[in-house]
Amino acid sequence: MTNTPIDLRAALAGFDQLWSPRIVTRVNDYDVRVAKVAGEHVWHAHDDTDEFFLVIEGELSIALRDGVSGERAVTLPQGSVFVVPRGVEHRPSSALGASILLFEPTGTSSVGDRHEEIPGHVDATTGHPLA
Repeated sequence: MTNTPIDLRAALAGFDQLWSPRIVTRVNDYDVRVAKVAGEHVWHAHDDTDEFFLVIEGELSIALRDGVSGERAVTLPQGSVFVVPRGVEHRPSSALGASILLFEPTGTSSVGDRHEEIPGHVDATTGHPLA
C-alpha cells in the first residue's frame, strides 16, 4: 500500500467490473475496498466479522435476514453508511447501480463464509489490487 492520497473517483474509473471490489488501501488489518454494483449480489453471511458499507454514489439496498427479526431491507442513499452485524445473512442490491466503499478484515471473502450458489456476475474474491 502507498502513503500517498488516493482519489476514490479515479480508483472507481479504473475498472468496470460489477461486484468485484478493489483494495484502495489498508488500515491495520482491514482492507478499504471500493466496488461498482448493479443488480443483486448473493445471499451470504460473514460469521466472524461485521461488514461496513458507505454509498459513494447511487443508492444501495441491503436485504437482511436473521433468526430473530426475520427478513427486512434497508435502503442507503448516497453518503449513507450501514454495518451488517457478523452472522447476519444479507444480500446487497442496486436497481440503478451504485459505487460503494467497504471496510472489512483483510482476506474477507466478498461472498462470506456461507452463501447461496454464486451467479456468474458476482466475483467471489478477497479483493483485487487497484491497477
